[in-house]
Formats: sequence, C-alpha cells, structure tokens
Amino acid sequence: MTVPIAFTKASGAGNDFVVVNNFAGGLHVDYVALARAVCDRHFGVGGDGLLVVEKSSRADYTMQYYNADGSWGGMCGNGGRCIARFAQAAGIAGPRQRFEALGHVYEAEVRPASVTLRMKDPGSFRTGLKIAADGTTHDASFLDTGAPHVVILAKDLGQADVQSTGRAIRQHAEFFPDGTNVNFFLRTGSSAIELRTYERGVEAETLACGTGTVAAALVASALFGIASPLTVRVRSGEDLTVHFGGTPGSWTDVRLEGSADLIFSGTLSFQTDPPTIRQPA
Repeated sequence: MTVPIAFTKASGAGNDFVVVNNFAGGLHVDYVALARAVCDRHFGVGGDGLLVVEKSSRADYTMQYYNADGSWGGMCGNGGRCIARFAQAAGIAGPRQRFEALGHVYEAEVRPASVTLRMKDPGSFRTGLKIAADGTTHDASFLDTGAPHVVILAKDLGQADVQSTGRAIRQHAEFFPDGTNVNFFLRTGSSAIELRTYERGVEAETLACGTGTVAAALVASALFGIASPLTVRVRSGEDLTVHFGGTPGSWTDVRLEGSADLIFSGTLSFQTDPPTIRQPA
C-alpha cells in the first residue's frame, strides 16, 4: 500500500531534517522505516533525521526524532529549533512555545531570523579522559546535553580525520557501550570556537549538530574559563550562539540560538507493504 505523506524540508545551520505533521493523529506508519526512506539522499528527500509533530498533554506539541538510519535519536538541538519554526508556521504554536521530547518539556522562542531553544540542563560531565582510537590516544571530555557527546580539542581542525576517528570513538565500547557523538573543536577567539561533529545515527560528519554545539561550547568554557555567551562556527560556516549559567559540571539555563529555516514542502509516496527500504551500509 502506498501512503501519501505531506512533508517540509528544514535546516538548522545546515543540519537538515524532514518534518512530518501528525498533530491530528491520522498518520499510521512505521517511523523507523519512514526515516530510512525519506532521509536517503539518493532515493528520498534527504536529511540528517526525521522530525514528527504529535500532540502532547503537557505542552503545545510533542517532537519525535529519528536519525537518518532509523534509530531513535534522543534529543536534537537543531531539530528542536527547526520544529519550533515549523510549528509556528503551521499554526500549532505561537512564537513562544513549549514542546515535549523524551519526557522533557523544552521552551523555544521563534523570531524572524533565528530560533532560540532552551535546552535540558546537561549532565554526566567527565573530563581528563584518555581514549585510544586510530593509533592515537585522545584527551577528551564527555557531556550529555540531551544526547551523549565526546568533545576533543583539536590541534588542527582542518586536518582532523573526523570520519575515521569519529567512527572509532563512536563505537568505543569501553567508554560508551551505547554509542556516542564525537566533536572536534578549536578555539578561534576570546569567546569563539570552531566545531566539526561526527553524528551517530547519520554515521558521518554533519554540517551542524545542536546538542554537539552545546557540548563543545560548555567544555570549552570549562577548559578555558570562557563566560557566556559563546559563539560556535559549525561546518556549514554558520555561527550558533550558546548561552549558559551556572558553573562547569553544574550548568543551568542553557540556550541554543541560530538559524532555523523551512526550505520547501511537498508530498511523498511512502510504500508500506512491502517496504521499499534500503538498509544503511
């Protein structure tokens, strides 16, 4: 059976998503299979993940997030900013809104040129880690910002082998049995860093990662004593701003600010029986 599904393509600083509106609850499909199909950059719409809008009893709506490979994505900072832009455009919520994801209620403020998302207070901060990967021992930190992130201070960001080293650390069972995202950053100013991120679920470097941006900014603030706000230049060339309070390891009021744009909309034909899904390599 083929199901027509309306979608919108969105981008948060180059981190791109396919957004599907199921707020009315009439769509009944396998989201795992749908994510794999629509995020395929050769046979689908293309994206780093699938965002689904659903009803919530606690907030304006619920965000369901799936990685491009169909795995459950946890929280996504850029996805959260994109879905807030979509929800306002669709009349689901106003410029100041609250949405539920993974049982936590997030707050977003939508403005013409940017969206600011208040993040969940980060936890599980560890620093001074020694991680062996690709024949090198990396000094690293770890922080959960809604998704798990390893953060490494790079000597030369342009020469960093994000794909190979990122993959090796992402699968490092000794430290991260459930997997992790991997970030490489370089300080570029008194309150600025540049960042490259390997994302699990995409299994590649992405142009931006919201939770990774927050993790790298907070680790940089801890390592260098940088006060809020901190500007992060991501792989797409765009800048994201991370605001925060509290102290290292006990950060509060963390907010991620930057672009979130709706690129185009359309209708796709999703074949549900039998599924025509290409498994990720």
